[in-house]
Amino acid sequence: MAYYTNHFATIFFLLFLSSFTINNTPCNAKLSSTYYDSTCPNALRTIRTTIRTAISRERRMAASLLRLHFHDCFVQGCDASILLDDSPSIVSEKNALPNKGSARGYEVIEAAKSKVEKLCPGVVSCADILTVAARDASEMVGGPSWSVKLGRRDSTTASLVLANTGALPSFKAPLESLISSFKDHGLSARDMVALSGAHTIGQAQCSLFRDRIYNNGSDIHSGFASMRRRRCPINEGNNNLAALDLVTPNSFDNNYFKNLIQKKGLLESDQVLFSGGSTDSIVKEYSKNPYKFKSDFAAAMVKMSEITPLLGDKGVIRKICSAIP
Repeated sequence: MAYYTNHFATIFFLLFLSSFTINNTPCNAKLSSTYYDSTCPNALRTIRTTIRTAISRERRMAASLLRLHFHDCFVQGCDASILLDDSPSIVSEKNALPNKGSARGYEVIEAAKSKVEKLCPGVVSCADILTVAARDASEMVGGPSWSVKLGRRDSTTASLVLANTGALPSFKAPLESLISSFKDHGLSARDMVALSGAHTIGQAQCSLFRDRIYNNGSDIHSGFASMRRRRCPINEGNNNLAALDLVTPNSFDNNYFKNLIQKKGLLESDQVLFSGGSTDSIVKEYSKNPYKFKSDFAAAMVKMSEITPLLGDKGVIRKICSAIP
């Protein structure tokens, strides 16, 4: 009798242990706003200090960090793959056409990582640092802040092919193509318009808007086009920079949407948001209500930052952001 009692007790224990293991496997890991509270409590403060210092030195860096986060999340998800350099096993996304010569801020993320590593070695991922940096960059230039959920891990791969072949929306994309691209990543048309509002800060290279300012089309203000030609000659100056918003180029506000209504969007993918299509009403709404724009931008940034993150036992925690351990 004792044998059967012990036998059933053993089976019960094993079933309990199995249930406990299943319910606590890394595959059930979730992002959490308190993820580093016990393992690296000063991580977010350290990241913020690094980002503030970088933006105080160069205001444009705020836009660059927001763009870097966007270009990371749209290729393989928010996994810091964009930060990887070329190596025997990696073909870097930095070489992709949408990134090469224009994506910036890598050294800022690396600096934040270095400081966090000194506090808590091997704990905080580059993917999380990039996500937090985007939030801090927005706040630094007068944009909204939001609660960031953490716990992402870093990829061990990159995809130059994805970065080059449509994962990142083109600056010449028509409206329906843009809507479809964002939908593929779980983002709505409203999310797309709100996120495009990040172009209220930052600059673009002449090569990206030359065709628009020289085509004399009906969708561009003639005076605006004429003024932009001064910094973008028709046959030279590809890398010359122009502010995406001439009026308040360093402040995160809703002037970007007012520009679109006046046909003063610098890129084709900007102006197409207000061109008689389905997003016209959203542009008008944001042009009149800066609080709604900032609220929707923050919500869209949260959604974007949660595109297929690596969790639990997937991915790694890189020691430096540009290379796999």
